[in-house]
Amino acid sequence: MNIAIWILQGVLGAMFMMSGTMKATSEKSKLAVKMPWVNDYSAGMVKFIGVSQLLGGIGLIVPWATGILPILTPIAGIGLALVMLLAAIYHLGKKEYNAIGINALLGGLALVIAIARFMQV
Repeated sequence: MNIAIWILQGVLGAMFMMSGTMKATSEKSKLAVKMPWVNDYSAGMVKFIGVSQLLGGIGLIVPWATGILPILTPIAGIGLALVMLLAAIYHLGKKEYNAIGINALLGGLALVIAIARFMQV
């Protein structure tokens, strides 16, 4: 079980770190080509979302791997699940139903990590 959770942490952490880095460092106009939702938010908010995802992705891996404040790993999982819940609510309001599935999957996996690691703290 621990190996499966580690694999999930690594894959999900890498996905959030890549996505977050892209949002935090790219210009809003470039992001809008593939992510039209950024047009509804300020550049600062898009960067904030990106930094949140980047830090959450790091939080899924580093604290548990180093043993330094491992409680931060399940907290990061809850934070990322919340980010995905808010994204799903946004997409629901825009009637972008296909995006909700991705949000639900990623949020659900982050929640699985949070629960599994809370049980081991």
